[in-house]
Amino acid sequence: MNITALDITTGAELFGGPTTIQATYPGKGPNSNGTNVVFDPAQYKERTGLLLLNGVVYTAWASHCDYNPYNGWVMGFDALTLGMTSVLNVTPNGTEGAIWMSGAGLAADSSGNIYFLDGNGTFDSTLDPTTKFPNQGDFGNAFLKLSTSPSLAVADYFEMSNQAFENNNDLDRGSGGVLVLPDLTDNLGTVRHLAVGAGKDTNMYVVDRDSIGKFNSSGRTAYQEIDGIFPGQGVFSMPAYFNNTIYFGAVGNPIKAFGIANAMVSTTPASHSGSTFSYPGATPGISANGTTYAILWAVENNGGVGIFHAYDATNLATELYNSNLAGTGDHFSDNKFITLTIANGKVYVGTPTGVIVFGLLP
Repeated sequence: MNITALDITTGAELFGGPTTIQATYPGKGPNSNGTNVVFDPAQYKERTGLLLLNGVVYTAWASHCDYNPYNGWVMGFDALTLGMTSVLNVTPNGTEGAIWMSGAGLAADSSGNIYFLDGNGTFDSTLDPTTKFPNQGDFGNAFLKLSTSPSLAVADYFEMSNQAFENNNDLDRGSGGVLVLPDLTDNLGTVRHLAVGAGKDTNMYVVDRDSIGKFNSSGRTAYQEIDGIFPGQGVFSMPAYFNNTIYFGAVGNPIKAFGIANAMVSTTPASHSGSTFSYPGATPGISANGTTYAILWAVENNGGVGIFHAYDATNLATELYNSNLAGTGDHFSDNKFITLTIANGKVYVGTPTGVIVFGLLP
C-alpha cells in the first residue's frame, strides 16, 4: 500500500513517490509484537477522505468489511516529500475502532486540531483519575479531537454514557462525518466553538470543541444531544452548513435543514425535502452567491440509476431540478457515499464509470 502524488495535468508521479506505507504504534492490540502494534496493509482500506492541513496530508484507516483483527489508525505525511510525519492508533491496547465516516474527510479547525468519529471498538470505561482519559488509551466509538503538534495525539474526546450498549448493538457514530461550525454566540454573549456529527444511533451530537465532554456513565456530557432525529438506520454521510443552518441527509429520511440560534441547534427541522433517500442517504453540497441564491445539491441512490437533485436551500420543499426530468438524457450509475464537488458554476458527481458534470447549457 502506497501514498502517491500526481500532477493533475499529466498524471506524472511527484516528489519521488509512491511511498510505501509502514507504521507501528506502542500497544498490545491486534498484530502486536508484544511492544508495538504493527500496521498490516492487507487488513485495511483508506475510505475516509484525505485532509491537507499545514503542509501535512492526513489519512485515516478502516478495515475490510469488519474482518478482525484491526484498529483505528491516523497517519500524517509531508505533502512535499511524502515522508511520514506522525502516526496514531486510537485503540492500541484494544481492538476495532476503525475510521469509516462513509467517505467523509477528517475535519480541522483554524488551530490545527483534527476531528472525527470512529466506529465500534474497545473503550476503557476505567478513566485516569487526573486526565479523565481511558486508562489504556482505547477510544472506540468516540467523537475525537486530535492535536497535531508536535505529533498526533488525542487532545479530547466525547463518549456516550451507554457506549457498551452501542458497541454491542452496532450503533456507533463512526458511520457519519464531523462538521466544524463557524464561531457562534450564545444568549449570554459567549462565543462558542462547536462541531456536529451523527451516526447509526439516530441522534445528533453537538460538542463544544473547547471541552468536548469526555465520559460519564451516569449521564450526558455533550453540549447538545438531539435524540431520535434521524429515525431508522441513522446517518451514513456528512452534513453541510450554510447561513446558520445545518443540513443532514440520513438513511430513509428526507434531507433536513436545522436552524441555529444563540449557538443552539433547533430540535425540529425548519424544512425538509419531498424525497426520501435510501441507503446510504446523501452528503449534500451548497452553492450560493454570498448568502443569496443558495441551492442544495444531493445524489439519491435509486437501485442502479442515480438521481441528482437540486433544492432551494432556504426551503427544501422547493425542488428546482432532478435528473429524471429530462428522460434518460441525464441518467448515470449511482454509487454509495458520493460526495459532490462544486466549482466554477458546475457540480461534479463521481460514479463507478467516470465523473458526471452538471451545469447550465450554453
